[in-house]
Amino acid sequence: MKKLIIFLLMMLPLGVFAQESKIAIVNTQEVIQAMPEFANMQKQMADMEAKYKNEMQVMQDEYNKKYSDFVAQQDSLTENIKMRRMQELQDMEQRTQNFIQISQQDFQKKQGELFTPIQDKLKNAIKAVGDEKGYIYILDPQIVLYQGNAAVDATQFVKAKLGIN
Repeated sequence: MKKLIIFLLMMLPLGVFAQESKIAIVNTQEVIQAMPEFANMQKQMADMEAKYKNEMQVMQDEYNKKYSDFVAQQDSLTENIKMRRMQELQDMEQRTQNFIQISQQDFQKKQGELFTPIQDKLKNAIKAVGDEKGYIYILDPQIVLYQGNAAVDATQFVKAKLGIN
């Protein structure tokens, strides 16, 4: 009897290890692209990009006009006026370069501001599904090197948790 109890106690840990691990995958790109917040973010980013392109076009048109005027009149200008106009053109080029850098920084900052809540919402939904279904791990298939048949695709569960199809 004593040996049987000891044997059962020794076998108990093996039974724990023999239980099947619950691993799931979630295609986060698919979920994010299906989220209405992502479509809204894309629209806002497209609007912002259009505004910057329009402003850049205005700056470019102004530069081209001043440059063509300078080239057309350069022979008739005094040296002092010629130098001043060349300096104006260089200043315009510098302002354009600064505008490009600042617009790229603003674009990236805005994209981060809009995307962070989307990521947070997705993470919370994945965590909720993992807790509900009892998954030990939830992985993204884009970085998994091997996926066996026992892995569960929980993408639909996460989409359902977010209320999207």
